[in-house]
Amino acid sequence: MSELPKPTGAPAHQNVTFPSAEGTAHGYLALPPSGRGPGVIVIQEWWGLTDHIAQVADRLAAEGFVALAPDLYGGNVAHDSGEALRMMRELPVPRGVELLSGAVHYLLDLPEVTSDTVGAIGFCMGGGFVIYLAAADPRVSAAVPFYGVIRGELPDFSGLKSQIQGHYGELDTSIPTESLDQLSKAIHEQSGITPDLRLYPAQHAFFNDGRPETYDAGSAAQAWESTVAFLHEQLG
Repeated sequence: MSELPKPTGAPAHQNVTFPSAEGTAHGYLALPPSGRGPGVIVIQEWWGLTDHIAQVADRLAAEGFVALAPDLYGGNVAHDSGEALRMMRELPVPRGVELLSGAVHYLLDLPEVTSDTVGAIGFCMGGGFVIYLAAADPRVSAAVPFYGVIRGELPDFSGLKSQIQGHYGELDTSIPTESLDQLSKAIHEQSGITPDLRLYPAQHAFFNDGRPETYDAGSAAQAWESTVAFLHEQLG
């Protein structure tokens, strides 16, 4: 990785490469104005590593975090929902978790990262991966799924070490509220951790301001404020 530019009062950012899953992975790294801070992984929607996801990393950096958004699609970005569905299906959950664990390792090795564990925030497909990653990797201590889509069976939560704050839309037909009850019950019964799963009067993808048909400014602002406070509380 080449040296990041010196902070000048605004977040510094660049594309990076790092070893992961027995290969080389790519990602978008953003540093806070101070140059140092707790580490957070930002996990993409099914569209890929889009400008929206990079902007989330920038926003986290502005809040004092070192944010890394790994590129799970190897540089590809979907342009319609059919293509996004195909690309998501071509990324098996175990493979995605393996890539993300490599990103956790890379982030924790950075001298700019001040935390011993990381946070993970993700959206849609990425929200599901937040849950799978937290269940598999004890180095994740703060997990924030936004309308996280679970693919297949729930993971084994017996090794979970992370606190969880989730954000979901009441009008999201793809994630019924009953499924959130089942998720919360499984997490608590297997790990003893009680997740904080919050509902908003909004649809799926309510946080994505690049999608005006689903974006809900009020719900997004409320969820973001809670997320930032939660990450600071858990990561220091």
